Amino acid sequence: MLIPSKLPTVGTTIFTVMSQLANEQGAVNLGQGFPDYPMHKELIELVYQSMQQGHNQYTHMNGLPLLREKLSQKMYDLYKAVIDPDQQITITPGGTYAIYTALTALLSPGDEVIVFEPAYDSYIPNIELNGGIPVLISLQYPDYSIPWDEVKLKITHKTKLIMINSPHNPTGAVLTDHDLQQLKKITENTGIFILSDEVYEHLIYDGYSHLSILRYPELFMRSYVCFSFGKTYHCTGWKLGYCVAPAEMMAAFRKIHQFNCFTCDTPKQVALATFLENKDAYLGLGQALQEKRDYFRLLMKETPFTCIPSHGSYFECYSYNGYSDEADMDLAIRLTKEYKIATIPVSAFYKNGEDNKVLRFCFAKNRTTLEKAVAGLNRI
Repeated sequence: MLIPSKLPTVGTTIFTVMSQLANEQGAVNLGQGFPDYPMHKELIELVYQSMQQGHNQYTHMNGLPLLREKLSQKMYDLYKAVIDPDQQITITPGGTYAIYTALTALLSPGDEVIVFEPAYDSYIPNIELNGGIPVLISLQYPDYSIPWDEVKLKITHKTKLIMINSPHNPTGAVLTDHDLQQLKKITENTGIFILSDEVYEHLIYDGYSHLSILRYPELFMRSYVCFSFGKTYHCTGWKLGYCVAPAEMMAAFRKIHQFNCFTCDTPKQVALATFLENKDAYLGLGQALQEKRDYFRLLMKETPFTCIPSHGSYFECYSYNGYSDEADMDLAIRLTKEYKIATIPVSAFYKNGEDNKVLRFCFAKNRTTLEKAVAGLNRI
């Protein structure tokens, strides 16, 4: 029996489409954002130990208490934020789940949500599923900065939420203190909330600091802040993350959470609570990934693509303007089939398909993988 779709205009995600095409064509997949190198052996061993020790039943709905305590300490160490582990942190099955749950807790039909494009592909469907209205603002190409004057013009009495993402997927753009001060001015003395997607908090380069919302008390008081263990510890398949918010907002979040997944994987939480003591594992992540990004840039210099510098995340975007007039989706498909390298067309991150002739590449790969991928492009 046919079920009327709540998302009639939505098809299969671009990540699934391009990964499937890469598999069919035997192409190197620099499209979807996941590493092809192993995660920390110590963390694997800690999971094994926690299972052997019997930590295999439900843990607390809000997350393992010890893990939340360790996260609270980490956030104080990094951002000088005083976070109550009992009332302000919830462990979630991934960052995307945290974003969806926050939107579900917050939005009512007709609420407007300001979204900056290009945007991670779950944002707009999640808003629409909850009856919200996405108000779309394009980041300024090619540096993908926020046009704050336009934001001010788009604020109405219906504006419920502004969504931000730094380091940014898909572009690797990073918010500055100027950006956060502008956000502060726009939202102060209003009922506007903020959702801050910070899953790439430790993947930041070129001497930049991650300016978490947690650093800004006036912003945090109205914010849901979403994080990812998978991005930090090279284990995207674990689908574990967490959300941080003021107590009143977190109480609303947990009302949704308790009737959805209820709780998350216990042995992995036990392992993470111990592994968080290894600060080098996340503090050294930026340098390690920057080396991969820099090596990828070096390889790409011999191709017809022009780098649009990334300062964070797994990704760097490249313009092919001057090489081809093809639509980015068409070029991405052709590169996969003819040159055996899969990418993501950046138009897929715009609701209207805005095409600036840009492709997104994931550089979180082994050197041999990057070399093999770019070798194909060198044949162009």
